[in-house]
Amino acid sequence: MSFLQTVRGERLERVPIWLMRQAGRYLPEYRELRARHSFLEMVRTPALAAEATLQPIRRFDFDAAIIFSDIMTPLEALGIDIEFAPGPVIARPLRSRGQIAALGAMDAEPAPYVGEALRLARAQLPEHVALIGFCGAPLTLAAYLVEGGGSKEFAHFRGLLRSDPRAMHDLLEQLTELSIAYVKMQAQGGAQAIMLFDSWAGLHDTATYAEFGVPYNARIVEAVNSAGAASIAFALGASHLLDELKQIPCDATGVDWRTSLTTARRHLPGRALQGNLDPAVLFADRATIEREAQRVLDDGSGGPHIFNLGHGIWPETPIEAVSALVQFVHLYRR
Repeated sequence: MSFLQTVRGERLERVPIWLMRQAGRYLPEYRELRARHSFLEMVRTPALAAEATLQPIRRFDFDAAIIFSDIMTPLEALGIDIEFAPGPVIARPLRSRGQIAALGAMDAEPAPYVGEALRLARAQLPEHVALIGFCGAPLTLAAYLVEGGGSKEFAHFRGLLRSDPRAMHDLLEQLTELSIAYVKMQAQGGAQAIMLFDSWAGLHDTATYAEFGVPYNARIVEAVNSAGAASIAFALGASHLLDELKQIPCDATGVDWRTSLTTARRHLPGRALQGNLDPAVLFADRATIEREAQRVLDDGSGGPHIFNLGHGIWPETPIEAVSALVQFVHLYRR
């Protein structure tokens, strides 16, 4: 598999491609499925999650499939109630040390239905297509748990981190143990690579991320590595954190569209890089898509490179733009 070879450090002539959020709302067949089932029903029903995972592979020649799920999925094992409207909403945010201390211990394997969805998807995928599992980074999960949902500034979360760092470390410890169990289960279920998403890493300065982000992310990645899966870490808005990301022992690092792959490679020598076309480019004409893809491919040519977007694909993205991108990347030779 070219994807796994590249993640593990081989610099191949042909660059593999997959797209973050490729299983989802830009696909008409996904929208048809979603019209009949709620998001949580799809996540918690292995056959539906596997179907959503396979839909983009049937349509496009991607080199990897990513399991259909959500980073918040394993939190129910801690007794946390989550709704989606459409983003995650926490009915009882954790705003104090007492609430964090009262958080239930993990009393069951987290989200076993994800493991079953992985097994179903793997059985139906072409042999050359890799299967990716994923989880949320503890600091990003904590942001949602404390804030109660998405936010521009995450004032409650950042305030608690500053005012009671011990409570934050206690929460991050629980989330890390949960995530370690979760990624091990995914590896056993057939995930050949596991991606760690730190969606709100960019909120933090270097010292804060070094203390509250890096050590916990490193432990999860070490668990992925020990389980035999390849590991990818992605931190959004993290151009100022490249030296901190170097301390996370992943096989590959995802890079968003704000940071050039050349710059990232200087900070992360010898590591495979993933990214980083601006998702907005897919709304341009075909000539522009090919020109911008060429720029990313050339920028990534200094080492192992998996082509991807710099963040998730947008729901309104034209299908023909995705097709043009995949065709162009597969024709490229280094």
